[in-house]
Order: sequence, then structure tokens, then C-alpha cells
Amino acid sequence: MSDALTQLEADVRADLARIAHPGAAWLPLRPGPDGKPALDVLIVGAGQSGIAIGFGLMRSCVSKILLLDKAAEGMEGPWLTYARMPTLRSPKDYTGPDLDIPSLTYQSWHEARFGKENWQRLDLIPRGHWADYLLWLRRTVGLPVRNGCELLEIAPAADGLLAAQVKRADGVETLYARKIVLATGQEGMGSWIIPEPLSHLPPASVATVADDIDFNDLRGKRVAVIGAGASAFDNAATALEAGAAEVHLLCRRAQIQVIQPYRWLTFRGFLRHLSDLDDAWRWRFMRTILEMREGFPQPTYDRCARHANFALHEGAPVEAARRTDRGIELQTPRGIITADFVICGTGIDMNFVGRNELSRFAGNIATWADRYQPPEGERNARLGRFPYLADDYAFTERMPGETPWISDIHLFAIASTMSFGPSGSSINAMTTAVPKLVHGLTRGLFRADVGHHWASLSAYDVPQAVITRSAQNVGESR
Repeated sequence: MSDALTQLEADVRADLARIAHPGAAWLPLRPGPDGKPALDVLIVGAGQSGIAIGFGLMRSCVSKILLLDKAAEGMEGPWLTYARMPTLRSPKDYTGPDLDIPSLTYQSWHEARFGKENWQRLDLIPRGHWADYLLWLRRTVGLPVRNGCELLEIAPAADGLLAAQVKRADGVETLYARKIVLATGQEGMGSWIIPEPLSHLPPASVATVADDIDFNDLRGKRVAVIGAGASAFDNAATALEAGAAEVHLLCRRAQIQVIQPYRWLTFRGFLRHLSDLDDAWRWRFMRTILEMREGFPQPTYDRCARHANFALHEGAPVEAARRTDRGIELQTPRGIITADFVICGTGIDMNFVGRNELSRFAGNIATWADRYQPPEGERNARLGRFPYLADDYAFTERMPGETPWISDIHLFAIASTMSFGPSGSSINAMTTAVPKLVHGLTRGLFRADVGHHWASLSAYDVPQAVITRSAQNVGESR
């Protein structure tokens, strides 16, 4: 480790010590059915969101926490797996997991590791560096993380606790917690979409952008990419760079989307207060933004366009697909496109039933369609399937009283978007979204323990000063 990085870590510890007030422990231990103290909060996911949430809870003196991630240490999130862009798309000065601690920002880490001049020359953050930074932050603040752990099921337990069944390499264990946060990023509430016309194709012929694709195997082959968002372009570029014979990118829109609405909405008012608006305004804003979809920056397009064997097809949704001796034939309004392999960059659909960890209560998770009926011109069935969350990111019940315990399960993932705007998978929203979630968690924990706190106050008898008898006598003599 460099001297600069060692000094930065010392600065972090000093900064956190200076702003530790109030540092009093305030949560009573809650025994679990196994006789061990239950966790106050179990965080599922140790990527950028899970790290920020855990750090926020630690700063709020919520110490009985644990982060789980099914990936190996350092492989959390998409950065070293299915993220196929060279750099982050967010501007380098966006802050997030640091939670406004200057010494914990990416810039501070980058300058300590590579120098201030290198930071000045840097355009966008390399995704590998971002993964390294997140691992450094997690270790520096001392977050308790268990890797190689997959959440199998959440169920109610005695005394208002939740039971999380977790699969590890050596077996299955049950963890008990007062609250669970699902910081599960992109796919936490659903599944990656393979469009219906492609659903019958052999699995070896079609993949989603999140799959582990052997791009070297695509050398010399014809590849079709369905979708025209940034991830679709990333996968098209990766196939081209791997030596694909030709790559066709199919955009269903008549004109490709080049506007990035997330650049517009990155201001404090929207990020902090969208969730304070009524349902009609929240729906109106987020429907417009999500129907636009995220645009892509110029370098993402140029990475594909520089290849002569790249073709962009606008106004070309896939209407039908069939496998023939010539390959996979994709029928579009612009004609037939033939490919050897198809990559779907068509997003994620909500599919609660398909998630094992939600199986006990999937049918009673309230959705936006359950709570709000938009005007005729603003309807969108796909967005109506998003979960309708409480103001602390908790699930709400479709049928009140059937699964009341789900109010202690909080969702911080891309599926939170309809209720809170960018939050669970967006760096640009962390500075406002994570504190909102942490405040909701601590509010719930405090309210649940209000009787304990009242009894503690009632029994409090620690004197702040000692009055001596001689001083009393002097005062009386005067």
C-alpha cells in the first residue's frame, strides 16, 4: 500500500471520529429463536448500494448489521462481470457511497493511488478502478460482509423477527433480523427479458446482457443485439472487438434515443423530494423518464460505429424469429436479419413469483397498478408491475393483514424507481436516497422499541453534578 493511501485511511478514521456525535449505543439486544442476538438489519447485497447503506447505519450507531453477497469478494455488482463498458458513464465528480465524507470520495482514493495530476487528466472512471474503490471503502470503514452467501427465503419468525434462510458453501443457515434490506441492484425483483418472439429459441443461441457470454466464441459469427440502450451498445461493441463477422443492433423506435433524462433529474430537489409528491405526479415524472429509457454517451456509440461491419436498424422491433439452416432469422418491419447468436438488451421485467426469496409473500406485494390508476393517456402496464413502496422503502401489502411482517423488508434496487426515482442502482442518487432509507430504518427500530426507551428514561438516575453538604450550609448561612 502506498504512503498516500495509508495516510488517506488515517484521515478517514480521524474524520469519522470528529463527526461521530451522538455516539451512544441505543438499540437493545433482541434474542433470536436460536438464543443468539438477532441482527438489527440484514443487508442482502454488498455492492455499492449495500456498502453505502451499511456505512450509513454504522454512522447511526446501528452496529448489529451484516452484509451478504452471493459473489466472491471483489466481484460484487456488475463491474467485473456483465458491465461491458470501459468506464462508468457518470461524471467523475459524482459522489455516492462516501455519504458526503470528503476523505471517502472516489476522488480522494484516486488521488492517493494515482496522484492529483492523474485525476485532473481523467475523463471518466474506469470500471475496474470503481470496483477497487468500493472494496477499499468497505474495508476502511470496517463493514461486516460475508461473501458466497445466497438468500433463499424470507419468512416471519417469533417476536417480530424475520428469518432469512441463507445458502453457503458448507450448507444452509438461518439468520434472524429485525429488518432486511434487499440491496440487490438490477435484478432484485424480476428477471432479464427475452422478448416473446425469441423465447422458443435454444438457450445456446440467445442470451441477455447480464449473462456470462463467451465473446471469443462469437469470432467470425453474425450477432444480433436487440435493444438500443447503453448496455445493448456495450455488448455490440464487445462482440465487434472480439472479431464478430457482423453485428446488427435492432432498435424498435423509429429514431434512436440519444437524450439522457438522468442528466436532467440530477438535482437535489428531484432526487430528495420526488417521493414526497402524490402518486399522480410521481407516476407522471417516472413514466416519462422510464419510457424515454436511458440514453448513451457519444463514446459508447463511437465504439460501435468505428467498425464497418456494424449496422444500426431503427424502427426494427422483432416480430417473429425462427431457426433455419442459415441461422436465426429475425423478422422485422425492415426485413429479415439473420444471425448466429442473439443478445437481448431489453431490460428487466417485474416477476416477484420468480424470485425464490420472495416466494412466501410474492402474491401479496402491492404494485403501482394496485394503488394508482393513471389517466388513459398515461397508462403503462410494465411500469404498473413495479412494487408500490412505503416512505421507508418497505414493501406494502396488496391485502392488508395477510403478511404484515413484510413492512420490515425494505427494497433498495432498480425496482424502487417508480416510488422513489433513481435510488437503488444509481450513483447520482445515493447522496439523497441512502440517507432517506437509513432514516426510515432507524425510525422503525426506534418506534418498535419506544416502550424500552420510555422505561430507560423513567429509570434514569445518573446525576450530572454532586452537591456537597458544606456548600449547602454556606449558602444557608448567608
